[in-house]
Amino acid sequence: MSEIIINQSVAILCDGNNIERSIHDRSKTKNAMINFDKLIPKLLNGRGLNRLIYFREGRAISEKFAERLHENYYGSVVPCHKSADIPLTIKATQLASKVDTIIIMSGDSDFVETVIHLKAEGVRVEIAAVKENTAKILIDEADYYHSITSDDWFVYKAPKKTTYSKKNK
Repeated sequence: MSEIIINQSVAILCDGNNIERSIHDRSKTKNAMINFDKLIPKLLNGRGLNRLIYFREGRAISEKFAERLHENYYGSVVPCHKSADIPLTIKATQLASKVDTIIIMSGDSDFVETVIHLKAEGVRVEIAAVKENTAKILIDEADYYHSITSDDWFVYKAPKKTTYSKKNK
């Protein structure tokens, strides 16, 4: 009997503020950042990435970060007026007929109704979040839960600035 290969199309929708807050809480530093190069392949597990969208409240969105997401994953960053909940839910609903699986990166219980709706539309829904900051009801409603751990983030260290004294000249 030959091996059956199932080709799934996956969309990853990230509630940036929720994930950032969660990893900052766990790492005890504001300089912790998701290591997408490690996390995305883990989440996809051989499945095809249809799109990656990072929803982020506020104006302080790094252009380098946005460029990297686009170059490496054809991803995009969507600035949100307030919370990412409504824009992320609208995008998830729009994508329901275009993908097999939607992975919501958030531990926010506000997404429970979104998960229920997407599943009713026939979409597999997975949650990826930091367990300690994830609502149990959200994990229970999802088809699968991916735990984001310290292996999935890194602490950014700014390059040291070189100072020159008059002696060095």
